Amino acid sequence: MEKKLITISGPTASGKTDLSITLALNLNCSVISSDSRQFYKEMTIGTAVPSKYELSKVKHYCIQHKSINDNYTIKDFQIEALNIIKNELKINNNIIMVGGSGMYMDALIYGLDSFPEIIPEIRAKISSQYKELGIKYLQNKLKNLDPEYFLKVDIHNHRRLIRALEVSLSSNKPYSSFLNNKKVNHDFKIINTAINCDRDILYERINDRVDEMLHKGLLNEVKGLVKFKNLRSMNTVGYKELFLYLENKTSFDDAVNEIKKNSRRFAKKQMTWLRNKKDIKWIKNNIEIDNFINLINSNSLKH
Repeated sequence: MEKKLITISGPTASGKTDLSITLALNLNCSVISSDSRQFYKEMTIGTAVPSKYELSKVKHYCIQHKSINDNYTIKDFQIEALNIIKNELKINNNIIMVGGSGMYMDALIYGLDSFPEIIPEIRAKISSQYKELGIKYLQNKLKNLDPEYFLKVDIHNHRRLIRALEVSLSSNKPYSSFLNNKKVNHDFKIINTAINCDRDILYERINDRVDEMLHKGLLNEVKGLVKFKNLRSMNTVGYKELFLYLENKTSFDDAVNEIKKNSRRFAKKQMTWLRNKKDIKWIKNNIEIDNFINLINSNSLKH
């Protein structure tokens, strides 16, 4: 029987975890998380890590297996996940990968892009410009140099902006010209699916999830991470807003509203990322599991 990697993507709060566990139980297979924040054992509530009960029902990989102090790169994940897939497919016909971190899932599916060496003087200059002129300057500069990538990137993530500018200026070519140029051949079939959820329903689910996280103790979780707030992993929706509250820079209600607003913004970015993928097969968030399995087996999922 054909070996398959079934990926489940989608915006935050769209129901990826529930669907992946239900599918795994029906296919009797394991799940790999490609959510880059669920890797960290110090981040539980704010990253919507599956519950202990959910984890007990299905074997999961790459869930809270690293510390926020570890240097765990996208390349590290690619290597680890590929080894897991190869080992699991020796004993099973299917394995599932689920998550909302598109770059990490893409690294496994398509491979990593090759970029030119960065000129040190350019790196220093961009860093200085960011410190002096702020993120708005980086946004405008990238928009002029590479409008294609500007539409895809999280323009509020200064590290992504700096990286794109470093590559563009060092090579005199748009950052986007280096993307998606690799070819990776896998010895298993990949079926890429993504959950499509009505916007109003999705936004309501996001608001409910934030409220649930706070009820579960998100604020206390963030309090315990204050000393790590400058780590890259802490630049995460749900954490960065509450850090500002704990520093008395905003009210609690305003922080909560910002979490909800930034979660909606993040969901929109995720959908934009996915819609640019030609091999994504879209499914409804309320799809019946039997229908999903039949579609996977018949390969009749529609792009």
